[in-house]
Amino acid sequence: MRFPHYEYDDMVELQYRLLTQGLGVNHLRLVMGTSMGGMHTWLWAEQHPDFMDAAMPLASQPIEIAGRNRVTRRMILDAIRASPDWNNGEYTQQPHGLAAALDVLLLMGSSPLQMQKQEPTREKADDFLENYIATRSKSTDANDMLYYFDASRNYNPGRSWTKSPYP
Repeated sequence: MRFPHYEYDDMVELQYRLLTQGLGVNHLRLVMGTSMGGMHTWLWAEQHPDFMDAAMPLASQPIEIAGRNRVTRRMILDAIRASPDWNNGEYTQQPHGLAAALDVLLLMGSSPLQMQKQEPTREKADDFLENYIATRSKSTDANDMLYYFDASRNYNPGRSWTKSPYP
């Protein structure tokens, strides 16, 4: 947790520098992304409007993260930070709160209809959840999850626009 905390603005600036300084790209035809990529696209349009011909953000909004989106992100952060074995990020094994954070992440990104089709019985649903938590717990680091969800904390494109892109 001693690594500097970053946010989406920093990520977009890093992408811009990689393209311009690292790869020598001087203009883009299109910046496009879905969900977090869509949020990055809005920021690209705000921070580097002359660097691209078009921006196509999908499944995202050019507004501050609030409502259900903020609540679910906060639940993930709180589940990890409130875990007694998190130890301010100085844990020796993944804290128990990671499982609760993964539960929220599952609900945040899943489709109820698809899950009903794939897990049509109580037993299949229970098996799916147990397997999901066991598998994801092995490949997810709690501090890493804190960083990538916390990175959205100040997301609010359009703050420098004089007029909203929406009517």
